[in-house]
Amino acid sequence: MVRILAFDSGIGGLGIVRCLRNEIPDACIDYLADTAVFPYGEQPDDFLVSHIVALVGCAMERLRPDLVVIACNTASTLALDALRARYSLLPFVGCVPPIKWAADLTRSGTIGLLATRATVSRPYLRMLQARFAPDRRLVAYGARNLADLAELAFRGRPVSDHAVLAEMEGLFSQPGGDAIDVVGLGCTHYTFLLDRFRRLGRPGIRWIDPAEAVSRQAARLSRDIGNTETAFPHHGEAFFTALPDDVSALMPGLRRMGYAAVRPFAERT
Repeated sequence: MVRILAFDSGIGGLGIVRCLRNEIPDACIDYLADTAVFPYGEQPDDFLVSHIVALVGCAMERLRPDLVVIACNTASTLALDALRARYSLLPFVGCVPPIKWAADLTRSGTIGLLATRATVSRPYLRMLQARFAPDRRLVAYGARNLADLAELAFRGRPVSDHAVLAEMEGLFSQPGGDAIDVVGLGCTHYTFLLDRFRRLGRPGIRWIDPAEAVSRQAARLSRDIGNTETAFPHHGEAFFTALPDDVSALMPGLRRMGYAAVRPFAERT
C-alpha cells in the first residue's frame, strides 16, 4: 500500500483527495490543512515559503509518506521548488493553474482563469502563459469571495447563486471576456462550486478543474513506487493546524472523503 500526504491551506485540496481515492483506491491518504494560516493569499510570500517547507517537512517526518501532493495552487507556485530541493528523495506532485490545458482546448484563442487575487498577481502565472500559451489571450480574475463561498458549500450551507454569479461576472466583464470559451480553475477550493459554475455560466463555455490531472500524475508516480511493506490500518487521517469552531459542519463532507475524524496538528510538540 502506498501512503500519500495531501496538503492544502484549507479544505480545497479535498477535491483532489476525492480524485485520488478513485485513481488509487487502496492508498492511505493523509490530509493536512493549514487552517491556522488560511487564507494563504493574505500572507507574505517569503513567510509562506519557509512556513510551508517547515510544516510539510514536519508532517513528512511524522507520517512517513511515499508521495506528497501539494493540493494548493498558492503553495505549489511558491514552495514546490523549495520542497523538492529540500526533500529530494521523495516525489512531489503540485497543482498549478491549468493554462496549458486551456490553451490546448480553446477555439476562440481566449482563455479564462478564475483564481485568487494572490495567484493572479504573482509572476508565476505570467511564466505559465509565456511557456504554454504565448499565442493565446489570457483573461484572469482574482475572485474576492469564492474560496469562502466554497468553504460554505463544502459544509452544506446555503450559497446564493447571486454571490457566485457576481464573482463569475468579474471574469467575463473584463476586456476580452466575451471571447472566453474555456475557463480554468486556479484555486482548489473552487472544485466545490464547479457544478454551480457550469449551471450558471454562459452557454458553450468549458470549465476545467486540474484535480483529475493531479490525481492521475500521483497515480503514475505511485505505480513507480510500488506497494510498501507496511499495511496501514486505515485509509488515512485528516489533520488541521487549527481546529475550526464548526468541526461538526465539516464532518459530513470529510466522511465522504474517507475521514472519520479531524485531528489537530502542531508543527512542534
